[in-house]
Amino acid sequence: MRHLILGSASPRRRELLQRLGIEDLEIRPANVDEPHPEEVAPEDMALFLARHKSDALIPGLSDGDLLLTADTVVLLDDEILDKPVSEEDARDHLRRLSGRSHCVITGLVLTDGTQTIERSVETEVFFAPLTEDDITYYIRHCHVMDKAGGYGIQDWIGLAAVERINGSYTNVMGLPTAEVYSALSHFL
Repeated sequence: MRHLILGSASPRRRELLQRLGIEDLEIRPANVDEPHPEEVAPEDMALFLARHKSDALIPGLSDGDLLLTADTVVLLDDEILDKPVSEEDARDHLRRLSGRSHCVITGLVLTDGTQTIERSVETEVFFAPLTEDDITYYIRHCHVMDKAGGYGIQDWIGLAAVERINGSYTNVMGLPTAEVYSALSHFL
């Protein structure tokens, strides 16, 4: 396996890559703004942002490096539910997701600077109805502010309120590992 640079500060993405057996892993966050241009459709935003991060980091690659960037969005009724900016925003997100299904899309870009593989993976997530007590408990006991849509499937809410999913579980965590593994095999 070649030296892999993860263009993300996400501890979940790092953990998932390590669980895939990737040992030569460097964390190098892109530290770029994440624009949401109106001309980019909501379902294309995750891949757009992954490309944006990749473009910022490609100039720093050395021979033999592989760069992986990713971005995850939560879509409800064709609207992106970003990371909450306040506790009330997190409450609003969870109220809106309660008792409904939504789509989680992760865009990923894997490149060595000359060859590039891009993928977009969608997973449908079905939430049970949430009470105000459920929402309060979750916000008080879990870190919701750094998660797209205001929740993490690996947290309490995934155990208590996610009824089912159609698609990749790790995609909802922020990195579709089967897709990443497949893409990495093209660079061996």
